[in-house]
Amino acid sequence: MTRVAIVGGGIAGLATAHAIRTQAPDAEVVLLEARDRIGGHIRTDAIDGYLCEAGPDGFLDNAPATLALAEALGIADRLVPSRDEARRRYIFRRDRLHEVPLSAAAFATSGLLSARAKLRVLAEPFAAAAPQHDETILRFAERHIGREAAHVLVGSMVSGIFAGDAGQLSLRACFPKMYELEKRHRSLVRAMLATRRERTRGTGIGAPAGRLTSFRGGMQDLVRGLAAALGPVVHTGRRITGLQVRDTAGGRPRLVGARAFSLSGTGRRIEADAVVLAGPADETADLVQPFAPGARAQLRAISTAPLAVVCLGYDAAALAAERGPLDGFGFLVPRSEPVRILGALWETSIYAGRAPAGRALLRVMIGGATDPGAVDLDDPALLSVVRADLRRTMGLSLAPAFVHIVRHWRGIPQYTTGHTARIERIEAALDAYPGLFLAGNAYHGVSINACVEAAQRVAARVAGHLRAVARSEDFAIAR
Repeated sequence: MTRVAIVGGGIAGLATAHAIRTQAPDAEVVLLEARDRIGGHIRTDAIDGYLCEAGPDGFLDNAPATLALAEALGIADRLVPSRDEARRRYIFRRDRLHEVPLSAAAFATSGLLSARAKLRVLAEPFAAAAPQHDETILRFAERHIGREAAHVLVGSMVSGIFAGDAGQLSLRACFPKMYELEKRHRSLVRAMLATRRERTRGTGIGAPAGRLTSFRGGMQDLVRGLAAALGPVVHTGRRITGLQVRDTAGGRPRLVGARAFSLSGTGRRIEADAVVLAGPADETADLVQPFAPGARAQLRAISTAPLAVVCLGYDAAALAAERGPLDGFGFLVPRSEPVRILGALWETSIYAGRAPAGRALLRVMIGGATDPGAVDLDDPALLSVVRADLRRTMGLSLAPAFVHIVRHWRGIPQYTTGHTARIERIEAALDAYPGLFLAGNAYHGVSINACVEAAQRVAARVAGHLRAVARSEDFAIAR
């Protein structure tokens, strides 16, 4: 029987293990996680009736892979769509919250942008052509909609999604669909019109952005479902510190007569025909160093943005009396504003069942690529900054009745300019070792949907490799 070892028990490793068991059912799968829990950044803490998400609090339901996985795991009945009011989003600018306009009429009357900036947005069809080099998200936005709109609308969005700096992140790597749309249409307005035409023909190219969706027990339900489906395949507390490739005389991994890979670390040594490295990029870099130092250097170049998540519970009636009801998804803050937090999600406005009756839950993000030191503040200092910023942004001086803080020192991977070429170099270096694969949010998308979709592709490649191993062994026996 062929064996596959997966190093890393985040969503990428778990989804890949599940996909391999589906696509290569005869293979033995072993998943090794160094920590005492699986799920990576996905973690739902249920405390005093509050559901606090340490990481992502949902996924968009327009991507079929995650919905299909939930169905396969038998947890589709636990899916919870976000409330309709969660479509209402805000940006803090010039000492007040502005609702993000979703129509031409709302855009014309919004105070979010100056009149001059609005006129510049209307000139988008005449945007300059894209440069030949890898362009930052911010520069792309400035070309199309002008400096003010780029910093306010796009800069705050990038902070919310990646905890990143739009002036450093690669458009092509972070938003590949947007990159391709510009290549095809040059203008975003033309792309939007073409997308609407495609939608009417039912091709799905212009499908709605989707509805944010979670589970009744939070995103931890997805991890629990995968753990239950995988069963004894999953091993926690198994840190892998060494990866050895068994070479043939020609310098390529052996496919006949012995396992190609040997993993060592906490616990017994494990031999495998294929290995999927699904942990953080820096840990993967150390594992490939002995035989692929070039890949190690490129992996080490993928940085992460540290982030702190501060969950705050309030008496709902007192909160509504002070600042009005929470009536949307929450708000983001452009980095040009004198506010340190990246934004806040109004969790009890987004989903039902996130707090005890009569309570409201907010989730505040602080830190990221532009403020990495925030995560090192102690709890009292961090809470003081957050409360001061909520007073400024929401007019909220009410003391929280509940506080829960989570820190991610190794946070969201940053796809800085050159990322796509960097990944190509990593994959080229590892192509010399058939049976060695990469998975995780450091490479082709940071979202849950991206990791689940990539898991299917990695599993298909693993299954193909295992078939090649089986054919080689059959040939050796026959000979």
